[in-house]
Amino acid sequence: MIARLTPIVFIVIWSTGWIVAKLAAPHADPLAFLMVRYAGAVALLAPLAVVLGARWPATRGEWGHALLNGALLHGLYLGGVWWAVSQGVPAGVSALIAALQPLFTALAAGPLLGERLDGRRWLGVALGFAGVAGVVAPKLAGGAAEGLGGLGLPIAVNVLAMAAVTAATLHQKRALAGADLRTLAPAQYLGALAVTAPVVWATGETRIDWTGETLIAMVWSVLVLSIAAIMLMLVMIKRGEVSRVAALIYLVPPTAAVQAYLLFGETLSPLQLAGMALAAVGVGLAAGGASGAPASAEGCIAANVPAEEDAAKRSRPPA
Repeated sequence: MIARLTPIVFIVIWSTGWIVAKLAAPHADPLAFLMVRYAGAVALLAPLAVVLGARWPATRGEWGHALLNGALLHGLYLGGVWWAVSQGVPAGVSALIAALQPLFTALAAGPLLGERLDGRRWLGVALGFAGVAGVVAPKLAGGAAEGLGGLGLPIAVNVLAMAAVTAATLHQKRALAGADLRTLAPAQYLGALAVTAPVVWATGETRIDWTGETLIAMVWSVLVLSIAAIMLMLVMIKRGEVSRVAALIYLVPPTAAVQAYLLFGETLSPLQLAGMALAAVGVGLAAGGASGAPASAEGCIAANVPAEEDAAKRSRPPA
């Protein structure tokens, strides 16, 4: 029973990433908060990897790829998402935009990886973008009336953040397919820290008010999103259950929307809920069962998971 619930627990944890961003927004500048979060994750994950005897990158090239991937995956992606949420983008809408990442990966895989899109995937791409338009358009059109004016730029930044995680996915598939997730994770956070810290100091946006909400958000971000999620990922790789997470990934936006409604009173209209469902169908068709998101607290499937999962299945004794 516990094994069957693991992928669902992972999806629920992942969806809380947007809730934490919303919780911390009134009390801390988003990049300053993330800078501390990255440092905390490195401080905890690096010694853990040493204790576990995990394989670290052995060459400058491997380190360079790991740091670059972290800069894209956490530095640009999380930085963009957290900034967008802090500027008023609803958590459910932000989660939906991020969930379109498999669509962008499918589009980019053609010219970059030589993967062709069939008719079903093209239909999925079209449905996905139509669904997102149905969710986002009312927010933009009614922004002034709802006190949500000026969301054009934050939503654009959210989209660019999703493009960054798409780039991280493709880069991870090509350059980090054999990396050990136990050491890749702290290296990625180190790369994110390297690009985030200079921006924080250059902009002077260093405010962190250590309120109760801030402490809860930080502890949850570091211990649950940055560490527990990775541990769950390793368990699922060993058990060969990562494909089940891929099947449930489309539940993340509505899960985040429900959490945002219960905690912050954020609401979506029936039209927007229909658009969210349409986008989920589109992402499912376009992804074609492939793992689209990279390994992170906010990224569900590691690009190197299929090979590791297959190896785990082969090494598992027959029942």
